[in-house]
Amino acid sequence: MQHSEAFLRIVNDAKSRIREVSVATARERLKSGQSLHFIDIREDHEWARGHAEDAVHLGKGIIERDIQELVPDPDDEIILYCGGGYRSALSAEALQRMGYQNVFSLAGGYKEWVASGNPVTGT
Repeated sequence: MQHSEAFLRIVNDAKSRIREVSVATARERLKSGQSLHFIDIREDHEWARGHAEDAVHLGKGIIERDIQELVPDPDDEIILYCGGGYRSALSAEALQRMGYQNVFSLAGGYKEWVASGNPVTGT
């Protein structure tokens, strides 16, 4: 997907203030059974076409509104992903501004998750 310069500028700015996690690290954390929230922030139609097996869906358009219901403890670990890691970086920054201390964006997003052979569902 071709992204505009303005979009990339705000994403890169957000990435300077958030933490990213690799697909391999995210998969290790999920396999270990440690407590974390793995959240797909893509649009509803993207989620319906397929998503990471252990993910829950909370779209970017509503995440700030609904996150406290899903994750009431701001110290819980949260890994967000979107299609390529851009929108999740923006959402990670927003959650940090809301007081979430342990939020990460999945580097490479769903595309990298699938390319790495990780389990998906709904496809």
